[in-house]
Amino acid sequence: MFDNIDFSKIGEILNQVQEKAKNIELELANKEFSAKSGAGLVKVSANGKGEIIDVSIDDSLLEDKESMQILLISAINDVLTMVAQNRNSISSDILGGFGKL
Repeated sequence: MFDNIDFSKIGEILNQVQEKAKNIELELANKEFSAKSGAGLVKVSANGKGEIIDVSIDDSLLEDKESMQILLISAINDVLTMVAQNRNSISSDILGGFGKL
């Protein structure tokens, strides 16, 4: 089962993966995702780490609290879904390299 694995390279590979993970973490902090709802009345932005970094709400919604809440929830959910999909894609890319041991 382990006949084809070169164990001398495992430490080297793990160090490379760790370094790549650090670089990805920095990249995620600088990456920005945005989602709009209500035809652009609400816009929410998040970085690649899933931190909300900006919220924009059109003045016309300030008098309609219920609509504002619904649109805000929708935009937040959409932007967090984008972040999660990006993370899953990156994870797949990283873990794909382990198949080459």
